[in-house]
Amino acid sequence: MQARRKLLTLAACASFIALTCPVAYADDKPAQTITLEGLSQPTDILIDRWGVPHIFASNESDAFFVQGFNAARDRLFQIDLWRRRGLGQLAEVFGPAYVEQDKAARLFLYRGDMTAEWKRYGPDAKPVATRFAAGVNAYIDWLAVHPEHMPYEFGKVGYWPAKWSADDVVRIRSHGLTRNLTSEVARAKVACKSSLDADSVRFGLQPAWKPHMPEGLDPCLPDDVLKVFTLATQNVRVTHESLKSADASASMIAAADNPEEVTEGSNNWVIAPDKSATGRAIMANDPHRAYAAPSLRYIQQISTPTLDLIGGGEPSAPGVSIGHNGQIAFGLTIFNIDQEDLYVYDLNPANPQQYRYNGRWEPMRIVRETIAVRGGAPVIADLAFTRHGPVIYNEDGKHRAFAVRTAWLAPGMSPYFDSVRYMRAKNFAQFKSALSTWGAPTVNQVYADTHGDIGWVPSGLAPRRPNWDGLLPVPGDGRYEWAGFWPRDDMPSAYDPRDGYFTTSNEMNLPPGYPYAERKLGFEWTNGSRHQRIDEVLKALPKVSIEDSERLQNDIESIPARRLTALLAPLASDDPDTRAALAMLKGWDAQMRADSAQAALEEVWLARHLGRSFKDAVLPKPAAASFGAPDTAVMLDSLEQPQERFGDNPDAKRDAVLLASLRDAYREMVRLQGADASAWQWGKLQTNLNAHPFADLVDADMHAKLNVGPTGKGGSAYTPNQSTYRASDFRQTNGPSFRVVVDVGNWDNSRAVNLPGESGDPDSPHYRDLASMWLKGEYFPLLYSRAAVEAATESRIHLVPGTQTK
Repeated sequence: MQARRKLLTLAACASFIALTCPVAYADDKPAQTITLEGLSQPTDILIDRWGVPHIFASNESDAFFVQGFNAARDRLFQIDLWRRRGLGQLAEVFGPAYVEQDKAARLFLYRGDMTAEWKRYGPDAKPVATRFAAGVNAYIDWLAVHPEHMPYEFGKVGYWPAKWSADDVVRIRSHGLTRNLTSEVARAKVACKSSLDADSVRFGLQPAWKPHMPEGLDPCLPDDVLKVFTLATQNVRVTHESLKSADASASMIAAADNPEEVTEGSNNWVIAPDKSATGRAIMANDPHRAYAAPSLRYIQQISTPTLDLIGGGEPSAPGVSIGHNGQIAFGLTIFNIDQEDLYVYDLNPANPQQYRYNGRWEPMRIVRETIAVRGGAPVIADLAFTRHGPVIYNEDGKHRAFAVRTAWLAPGMSPYFDSVRYMRAKNFAQFKSALSTWGAPTVNQVYADTHGDIGWVPSGLAPRRPNWDGLLPVPGDGRYEWAGFWPRDDMPSAYDPRDGYFTTSNEMNLPPGYPYAERKLGFEWTNGSRHQRIDEVLKALPKVSIEDSERLQNDIESIPARRLTALLAPLASDDPDTRAALAMLKGWDAQMRADSAQAALEEVWLARHLGRSFKDAVLPKPAAASFGAPDTAVMLDSLEQPQERFGDNPDAKRDAVLLASLRDAYREMVRLQGADASAWQWGKLQTNLNAHPFADLVDADMHAKLNVGPTGKGGSAYTPNQSTYRASDFRQTNGPSFRVVVDVGNWDNSRAVNLPGESGDPDSPHYRDLASMWLKGEYFPLLYSRAAVEAATESRIHLVPGTQTK
């Protein structure tokens, strides 16, 4: 509590620093002067006590150059690994075990005309990316003169960081969040083993929709049809085995055959002044992404006389994607447009590089590339492409091939990079216009400005499918073709809504009357529980404060848990374990606290027992065995209204499912945490770990230094403080590692936190210093004014133009 009060005091002091607080400039703080070729004017990087870099430059060209330099200074290994993974250059430094991942990644590079590509982002885009890449390269050159500052990871494996080009920033597409391909394959698998009707238990479509089997599709696909796609989009893991032998690639491919189910989403909201306790607009955002060390997001400020940005972005890209520019604030969550399709081709038995299209054999385009391999001979890779996209699988026995058509391989679709358009917007019209070209990922953009206006602009390239719905793979013979994309004006939006706020959490939020049957933007939306909980809290508050927004981002009340305990309330049992479980959950408040015994029991029940019992009760055995967990929303609706799915005597059958599965969950908890149920804790099961890619490569002491965690954690997949976990071991897979609450207009009163810390250097105090704060739901002040930043500066890097010398 004392630390919390101190943070708030600092924030308050920062807010009024020019008037009420003594300005403590950073002249007496640790300072470093670096001479940089390529810089036109002196520039400062002020690093505050929370590790946030604030770049103050005389012009935008220098600012983005220094942003690249600083990203390399703090996150060089992370961004070098990102670049190598995306370009398919891992084997060059890690050896033959990574050749297959390199082949997969190269299939999903943007390969179109770069002149057209750059034009899609606007006139600022290429100059910004060019200067950013030049800044990265300037730091690599600086390291050549000062090798003692080389990040640990390069020395551990023994390689030198690669130089960047501006094209690297936009050619790499496989790090973006993908849309629906895996679900198409899962739906086909259910249809193969049972029926499309059965798939409605696996995934409930919204708005209500009945999928149809495309004419000519055999839904019985190869089990590993997506292994190449998964390899192309998965993160990098380095082990002793992978560095020693090409045989280790088999384990990577096996993991790609059976990827973990990960739901990545986010929350955001904007509050209008009339509903705000500050009298100003508020913007809050907490994107939910995979946990890792270093953090995916990087908070930074880029300040010039003409542009002053602050917020979070990916360290490998210029600008910021979530934050504010001193006039407008902006934040994003995923808006579930379906941008992907799997195409299935009949191959020419006489020539497997030809596929049937419009009644004739059409040749695949073959791109031959050379993959450099550390410790071995280069590998020649023949990459195959159809007119729809990269070929990811050849099924020789059936003379079939499979290729991916995805919007994110179209021009102008580099993930998040189009934020360079809206970073200059000064009002809602400019913001909406800037988003007219946004391609990927598909997002709910929320907006708030200093005039008190708020808004919502869902954005993303939406394919037009004139004769199918995108929910299943389709034959690639010419009958199923995209008819371009829906005009951006056909997307919904909102401006100054009557309720005084707008919030999104990846739920189905197409407004009533929207022509979804015609446009078919997508039917697979995230569970609506987080949105429902956030909306009920905001609706109930007469005024919403900054602190209310902080509490709501950390809210751990589970609506599915509320619904389940309500179903249990009237039930009874003669079995002692079932009676004990019912007593434990009776009257529970559905708060998923880390120290809660009830939360532990309910989540073990939900994740490991109830879903399986429900499937077995409402589906034929082949259908129940064809997929994993059922859709929680579908299951809860069916349990509350059992007449539709349970057949004769539905209430009794439903109650039997509830009681038997609850008994089994209670008995598992006894095995997991002992017979004393009062000592059970959810946080002893669910843990948060931010793992470094090299953690399995080092000794125990260094392992503990590189990884942050594991730490017991509350919340669940359905709480605003989202916590998706693996049912196999309850390890968190993703959640809100970055949180921000912006006080629009009183910018120094904004708050943020970034797990586990700002720095990518394991020796830096800022590598893990925010982890405890994040776990407790605390924030630091996101300082913006030069005076406030100076007062909180911990160290200064002064950059001056010139030629480097040793």
